[in-house]
Order: sequence, then C-alpha cells, then structure tokens
Amino acid sequence: MKPRTNKTALVTGASGGIGKAIAECFARDGHDVIVTARGTAALDAIAADWRARHGVQVTAIGADLAQEGAAQRLFERVGATGIAIDFLVNNAGVGLFGEFMDLRLEDELAMMTLNMTSLTVLTKRFLPEVMTRRGRIMNLASTASFQPGPYMAVYYATKAFVLSFSEALASELACTGTTVTAFCPGPTQSGFQDKASMHASGLVKGKRLPTAERVGAEGYAAMMAGRRVFIPGLVNKALAASVRVSPRNVVTRVVKAMSAPK
Repeated sequence: MKPRTNKTALVTGASGGIGKAIAECFARDGHDVIVTARGTAALDAIAADWRARHGVQVTAIGADLAQEGAAQRLFERVGATGIAIDFLVNNAGVGLFGEFMDLRLEDELAMMTLNMTSLTVLTKRFLPEVMTRRGRIMNLASTASFQPGPYMAVYYATKAFVLSFSEALASELACTGTTVTAFCPGPTQSGFQDKASMHASGLVKGKRLPTAERVGAEGYAAMMAGRRVFIPGLVNKALAASVRVSPRNVVTRVVKAMSAPK
C-alpha cells in the first residue's frame, strides 16, 4: 500500500474493462479516485474494495453520459463534493456493430453523445482546474481512430474525432505543464464486444485478445509519462503506421474485409 498523494483522478466508464483497470492503477499509486459509470452497484463494490486494499478515498457517482446534459450534471456533482481533480480520464465509450443502414439512429446518436460530446464537455469543464494543478488528461481513442471503419462507420468516426481533438489540445497546452494523452488500444478482453454486439466480427472472433488489466496499465503509464499518442502492442502500432502510407480506398477495403462477420 503506497502513501496517499492527496491527488485525485476522475475516471469515467470505470465499472469494468479498461476504465476499471486504469482507475485501479491510480488507487494502487496512492491517488484518490472518483469513479463513474451507469451501474452504481458495481461502482459501490469497487469503491469499498479499493478503500480497504489501497487505503485511498474512492467516490462512486452514477452517471449515464450517453444522455444529453449528463456530462454537465456530472461536473456539477463532482464540484459539490469539494474534491479537486488532478487527473481526468475520459474512458466511457461504446461501439455499435452492423451496417449503417440497419442500425437504429437513436443508438447512433447516443453513441455520438457518449463518445464525443460528453468527452468534450468534461474536458472543457475540468481543464481549468487540471491546469491549475498541473495535472494530466487521457482521452480514450482507439486504433479505429486512424481509418474509416465499415460495419462500425459511426464508431470509427467518433474515435477519429477523439484522436484529432486530443492531439490539438495537447499542442495548445504544450507549455503549460498539463499533458493530454490520446490512448489508442486495439480490441481488448472487456465488455465492449458485448455492448457493441460484435462477437461475429472478424476483428475479435477467434482472436486471442490482451486483457483489460494489461492494456489499462500500459495506458496509465503512458499518461503519467505525458505521452501525446499511445498505441499499445506492436501489431497495433504497425497497422496504424501502415494506414499513413496506404491509399484511403485500399485501407477501407482492408478494414471492411477484416471487420466483416465471420
């Protein structure tokens, strides 16, 4: 158990998967944590466990960031606690698998709100405080950020937004002592595939995927090191690099073939 640092991290989407793994890295290093997600029961169990095992303060706040206005309400609820935020991790996100014409518009719009709008609102609201405390921000992008994605067209587009936004903000803040990291993991063992209904996709079916704990720990280390863009895994790095030198139509055909239902 490490000594408490008197610093606090806010991690969204922290009830499982990569978000939970990143949040626990903060707790293990002695940072207090505010964890948010839709399911409050899971958050309460996590909070009790980490208080006992890591000796830090863990505050659980339920929030459905796919809802309009939810990010602003979360900001206000955190403010009401009187807890200052040193680290912001915008991890909450969701995907949808299928052809664009077949997916429900309501679900696509909710995904856009969660993946882009809420991330932007939370970054905007917490940025002055994080800057004052010379803290760090991490936004969960994806290897999907680097190319168009047939069968997950809107999801890939939302992650392209996250990468572009994060790199631009990191440049603006370059001389302030506050860093912004775009974390770009590939497919990972987590609840993401269940929520995205993508188990039939060639991207994950029959594949041996890295654990959320391993991926989250790598992302946490990159954030604390102030990395601007971080892609875990040699294969993921190679694929992202290849996109930059390949014709866009070729890239899209390859992603379509890789992603198609098997």
